[in-house]
Amino acid sequence: METTMALRLPRDAASVPLIRQMLDGTLTSLGVEPQIRDDIELMLTEACSNVIRHAEPCDEYTVSAMVYDDLCVIRVTDNGHGFDPAAVREATPGSEHGRGLQIMRALADDVRFTNKRENGAVVCLEKRLRYSPGAAGPHFITT
Repeated sequence: METTMALRLPRDAASVPLIRQMLDGTLTSLGVEPQIRDDIELMLTEACSNVIRHAEPCDEYTVSAMVYDDLCVIRVTDNGHGFDPAAVREATPGSEHGRGLQIMRALADDVRFTNKRENGAVVCLEKRLRYSPGAAGPHFITT
């Protein structure tokens, strides 16, 4: 089973709930377990929020999500100035901001950050899926 969705979104906080709900609806209809969906929702929220806060001067970004049997791959792409994830300092205890990369790394099975030559960044998040008993899951075929 393979399912793909991609959206170009305005770099605006209102875009985050939209893409979150669309992806969660897809994962719910496939029967992905709630805890896995919650992890994916939080990873996606952090990646999109980072674009909204930091990806200047771009005014839009793209989110693509692919489900391949038991794997969900999310790519969040912007056209900002890019960033060096190794140079991002970890948040201090009690800090209200700065935990996005830590959260993504903690919840994803694999995280990759890539700067594009023509500016911008790509955050790629991978998460193994588990399905509820009797779910459409990996045996459901979409066209």
